[in-house]
Amino acid sequence: MDDRERLEAEVSYYDPTRHPTSPSRRRFLKTAGASGLAVAAAPALSSVSYAGSPDDPDTQTDAPPAEGKRRITLTVNGRRQQLDVAPNVILLDALRHGLQLTGTKKGCDHGQCGACTILVNGTSINSCLSLAVTHDGDEITTVEGLEKDGQQHPLQQAFLEHDAYQCGYCTAGQMMSALAILKDDDIGTSDADVREAMSGNICRCGAYKNIVAAIQSARGSIQGGKA
Repeated sequence: MDDRERLEAEVSYYDPTRHPTSPSRRRFLKTAGASGLAVAAAPALSSVSYAGSPDDPDTQTDAPPAEGKRRITLTVNGRRQQLDVAPNVILLDALRHGLQLTGTKKGCDHGQCGACTILVNGTSINSCLSLAVTHDGDEITTVEGLEKDGQQHPLQQAFLEHDAYQCGYCTAGQMMSALAILKDDDIGTSDADVREAMSGNICRCGAYKNIVAAIQSARGSIQGGKA
């Protein structure tokens, strides 16, 4: 069995019950390192391509995935989407390049800044630390999914009212982390609790005070079941 076959066997039979929900840098680097062997052995290919939506038959293709890729189905912002991805494609790149959802930003690319935060099955993760192939069948929410029927999400409105962003680059990640902590009953409600829970999201502009104020302002709407 060559390197590609070993990797495909590992990825194709990924068992989420044997892996913690939240990715870590060490686990990601180990898996991505193995993935790189398979990609290096394959012909030069685009790493991710759109394969249509099961919810829209007109967009689907009958062609199988190209050599070295695997077809995955993600439910993104309430809509099922199919992507053909190489085994080393991170979820962040699959969203940005495969689905053109560029609201989620690439910052440090090392899981240290929080700019790429999204929700996967309701849990916030750094999408730069997670391989796309491990999320086949998962439900994903990005910042583009916050707005409903043309109406801003309470967090979006609160960030606007409290001037909680300046350059805006970190804002998507800040909002997704904030949404996760406001829906987590195990996280306290004080400003100190919010600051600690949001510590993985860096704002180079230093708008932390306003970010906390925005989160606290939106708390009633979100925890009251309005969002």
